[in-house]
Amino acid sequence: MAIGEAGPGSVRHGAQPKRLEETMRARLGRECVYVPSCRFGLYVALRHWCPPGGRVLMSPVNDDVIFFVVLAAGLRPVQAPLNPLDASIDVDAVPDEVWGSVSAVLTTNLYGNPDPAPRLRHKCDALGIPLFEDGAHAIGSRVGGRPVGAWGEASVFSLSKHVGAKAGGMLSLADPGLREAVEKTCAGLLAPRRTSAELAYLVRPYAEAAVRGLRLRRAAWAAIRLLGLADREEIRMPLRPDELALAAREAPGLDAHHPWVRVDMHDYRLEAGRLRLRRIGRGLDRLDDVLDACRAGTELLLATPWAKPRDAYGTQPLFRVPLFVADRDAAVAALARQGIIVGYLYDPPLDDYAGSQFTDPSPAPEAARWFARHALPVDPLRARAVAEVLERSGARPVRAPGEEELPRSRPTPGGLEQSRD
Repeated sequence: MAIGEAGPGSVRHGAQPKRLEETMRARLGRECVYVPSCRFGLYVALRHWCPPGGRVLMSPVNDDVIFFVVLAAGLRPVQAPLNPLDASIDVDAVPDEVWGSVSAVLTTNLYGNPDPAPRLRHKCDALGIPLFEDGAHAIGSRVGGRPVGAWGEASVFSLSKHVGAKAGGMLSLADPGLREAVEKTCAGLLAPRRTSAELAYLVRPYAEAAVRGLRLRRAAWAAIRLLGLADREEIRMPLRPDELALAAREAPGLDAHHPWVRVDMHDYRLEAGRLRLRRIGRGLDRLDDVLDACRAGTELLLATPWAKPRDAYGTQPLFRVPLFVADRDAAVAALARQGIIVGYLYDPPLDDYAGSQFTDPSPAPEAARWFARHALPVDPLRARAVAEVLERSGARPVRAPGEEELPRSRPTPGGLEQSRD
């Protein structure tokens, strides 16, 4: 149980979402606990296993919300060196003195490409520290013969992404005997259901469909900003270092860090209502069909000139496929002109973003900087449209650090061809 935070509180109102948990349990082969969001589940896991003041090795190419969850748990983020082709932790590049200083490891599995969980599991076992897997992007991905999320003491998943529910998460546990303690921790942290929030959640898909149908994207964003619902103007949210330093005095605790942890999902700790759970369940029932469609799109994208296929992972980046372009911002703009919005960018890396006041910088930061600067995360469900826009715009592939000279051209699916000049 999280120290000092899981006092007596109401257990989840109404029937527990057993069917959602059973569905994920069948996928992972592990005990699963429904949580209102991936970030909430990660906070619970960190509080359960890590005493305040511990140090967590993690990827600097990651959502800033996850960074703030680690801080909220009273822990010190330690940025790891990365593999430049998939932004996974480079186990061999982590110095021995860093390994000796950390009290946990957190994977990212960015865009669905797995971190080297078997090696990290072995390293954590040798050091006697827990491994946590963030599988928010990685439902359907596998590594070492197991699903992503089946290696750590705990793993967390988002039901907002592949499932398409825009709400919900799952916390999976290697030890089923911890379920009761984890549920008590969750109960002590949940905010009570609000009818207004449930109604807004139910109406949102229809409002978004109307905006798309009427081509009112700019007007909608203006209204969102006017209502104070726009949390960020740039890729990274404002750090507000003076306020963050004050919040650190209250760590561990979600309340002081709420302005950062809530960004992009204000209901992240809200107890789910029956209608919300029902919609999540319908999305989870369709998950395999979505993943099949993603695999087809990923295969197409990995055959384009802007991809750097990884034989070890095959078609694993099922959430977003990172293509690598010389001018990422120009490619984003070219796609936006065709109504294709690129999200899930993580630039700059967290150590450059937050500085040494709030994190230990990576001992080898260049791979993360290269990835953050050049990776263009593409929705595999828009694969052909994206490839056509990039070809027409003249987007140039970029060579990775240490990569041999690229050939001048390579055919892409559908007869597209991209110059490498």
